[in-house]
Amino acid sequence: MENLDLSKFEEQEKPIDIKYYIIKYFRYWPLYLFCILIGLLAVFLFHRYTVERFEVKGSVLIKSNLSPEVRILDRSNIFSGGENLTNDILLFSSKNLAAEALEKVHFDVSYFASTTIKEIELYTNSPIRVDVDWDYPQMENRKIRIEILSDSTFQLLPGENMFFDRFFMSYQYVEEDRDIFGKEFYFGEPVVGDHARFTVHQTTHSPQYDTYEFLLHSPQSLIDSYAGSVQVRPLINYGSVLEVSMTTKIVEKGSDYVNALMDSFLEYDLREKNQISENALRFIEEQLFIVEDSLNSVERRMQRFKVDNKMLDVDAEFGGVLNSIQLLEENIQSIDFELAYYTALKDYLLTKSDNFEEIVAPSLIGITDGLLSELIQQLVDQSLERRKLLTAVRETHPDVAALDRQIGRLKENIFENIENLVTNTENKKKQYQQKLAAFDRQFANLPQAESNYSSIFREFKLRENLYTYLLEKRAEAGIAKASNVPDNSIVDYAKRGILIYPKKTQNYSYALGLGFFLPLGFLLLFHYLNNRIMDQVQLKNLLRIPLLGTIGFSDKDTNLLVAEHPRSLASESFRSLRSALFYIASEKKCKKILVTSSVSGEGKTYISLNLASAMALSGKKTCIIGLDLRKPKLSTYLDISSKKGLSGYLIDKDSADEIIVPTAYDNLFVVPSGPVPPNPAELLLKAKMNDFLDRLEKEFDIIVMDCPPVGLVSETMDLLRFSDVNLYIVRHDFTHKNQLLMINDLYANDQIRNFYAIFNGLKSGGDTYDFGGYNYGYGYNYSYMKKNRYGEGYYAAEPRYRPGWFKKLINRFKV
Repeated sequence: MENLDLSKFEEQEKPIDIKYYIIKYFRYWPLYLFCILIGLLAVFLFHRYTVERFEVKGSVLIKSNLSPEVRILDRSNIFSGGENLTNDILLFSSKNLAAEALEKVHFDVSYFASTTIKEIELYTNSPIRVDVDWDYPQMENRKIRIEILSDSTFQLLPGENMFFDRFFMSYQYVEEDRDIFGKEFYFGEPVVGDHARFTVHQTTHSPQYDTYEFLLHSPQSLIDSYAGSVQVRPLINYGSVLEVSMTTKIVEKGSDYVNALMDSFLEYDLREKNQISENALRFIEEQLFIVEDSLNSVERRMQRFKVDNKMLDVDAEFGGVLNSIQLLEENIQSIDFELAYYTALKDYLLTKSDNFEEIVAPSLIGITDGLLSELIQQLVDQSLERRKLLTAVRETHPDVAALDRQIGRLKENIFENIENLVTNTENKKKQYQQKLAAFDRQFANLPQAESNYSSIFREFKLRENLYTYLLEKRAEAGIAKASNVPDNSIVDYAKRGILIYPKKTQNYSYALGLGFFLPLGFLLLFHYLNNRIMDQVQLKNLLRIPLLGTIGFSDKDTNLLVAEHPRSLASESFRSLRSALFYIASEKKCKKILVTSSVSGEGKTYISLNLASAMALSGKKTCIIGLDLRKPKLSTYLDISSKKGLSGYLIDKDSADEIIVPTAYDNLFVVPSGPVPPNPAELLLKAKMNDFLDRLEKEFDIIVMDCPPVGLVSETMDLLRFSDVNLYIVRHDFTHKNQLLMINDLYANDQIRNFYAIFNGLKSGGDTYDFGGYNYGYGYNYSYMKKNRYGEGYYAAEPRYRPGWFKKLINRFKV
């Protein structure tokens, strides 16, 4: 039979299928399962000992309180609709508003259940209530334990801060001894100490635990904490609904604070609106006091005049003139009142630079000029916005500067409007004064007594009408104040909470993902960094010479595996290798097989000895030659003397008949290496070596040459001229990848011929042993399964190896 060109089959090999990598890494499924279980357990414990946090949300509608006419007058705000959500957002985060909200909910004391698992805060279901006197120094931000002794007594205890408490608890215990610890107190009795003054009340007589904990928060630290815990943002873009949210450990507690904060925001808005009415009422009250005093004085003068002159009424003939005079005087008085308001308003605006909340609206004192009223209202609104903004930012903030510019433009418009109103009002006053002078001349013709009485009566009616007018305005201002409602409104109160930490579903997903991908990544990295040959596919990808066969790992305590255990699984792999070698150089009457490797320890002697044994068992007369003169092992494996051997023959010390030693096995002979010579390379180059091989070729059918590593010494390259077939041994989990570079270079440069690779010592990670009986490069190889019943049928005589569970687990994770 002609020789097979195995290299062609190697070159035509198809690319590695992805199924190879799936099978390769799926064998580590116990590692994945173990890591996933560890991850799930860690997440479970994390959830078990972690305090949950919820997000509660409420929403407020911010309404526009400016009319279109006002927006037209304020050219800087014409397109914004008068809404400034930024200021309202900052107001929600202000400490003043937080202080008002905290006054409604009373969060100055926190209550906890004493547990060893995690911190459990109680809110409405706490069996105790602590009233604190904050005018006295207290033990703030430190937990105090309270042990209930009976229905009427208790004692206070310090806590012990453990190492893990700093990770799983928000607050630490009071550790140092205090004068209030260890003493018995009665519920409802004040507890007084060096840094304590509070009263403990029992709200229920059937507590769930015997020991509880409570924590005192100072009002200022509580305000600072809650002012920064609220998040406010528009619910939708270009909308005027603000969403108020915060993170809390107790849904009910967080909801109460968010609702109290929204209520305080509306109360603040209403309070700012009522301030305008209160300012008007205060102004009217001052005027009423002055008018009432003058009215009483005139009334007393009129009564004395009637008594002295015995007069009851004035002649009806002059009644019409008197009424006209009174009407003109009332109009002039009203004009003077308006001019006084304009003067006071102008002085107020000149003296005030940033705060205009105390200004009196014109409509509240009877001035019906719509333009001035709108301008004043806008000025007040802008001033309130500025004040809201200053609760959260400084005066140097750009928004404050923008409001200051708007207020400046409004003041200019108001000054211009006041000048026009003053001019028109003074002109109207002059007209009334001219008419009044004409009526005065007509009234001068009355008798002296009646004239004097009429003057007094005129003054009385003037004061009386003005007093009545102020009473009406006070009633109107009171009604306006009582009917004020907030411009804004609450859309939704905070009721439900959303769990945001820990995110249980996400954490379990992470545990599953990391439990799988972390070991997979470690394996990928390990395999990438591992420089040793681990499987046949990897070897075939790295090696350019054909892979002839695979020898499985044997756990037998012998090197003569084929001879002593001919029915073992590993022995069958040598028979498969023998069958493959019969096809190679089949025209040769005597086949000379050279066995070498890259380095020592890859199993050259083991392969040579067992291959020769397999050949001898087939009836072929076989001789194995120990050509490794530097580190001979063949005689040790066969337990024969090494005093006479090849080295002695080459130096003419021993004869050929003396060094060809028969073994205890039929058809198997051995030529030992002999004593280690000082010049092994030169000995093998002698012509006598050719003569010796010619003799062996005539006597034997198979000659197996156990040679030294080709990568370490030079004599192997010289011995290649004698061989028909060259076997290159690669050992599983021993041979390094870079050691294959030399054989690949030799093969690529045509410096070697008839070279074939043997994969030795292949181990399986589980119960399956893949022994490539022979492999011609096109995927034809034998696999013998330890659990396969087909295999058991052929190898029943061999006792089956049954590893223990620990050994199985270790084998599962072997690479």
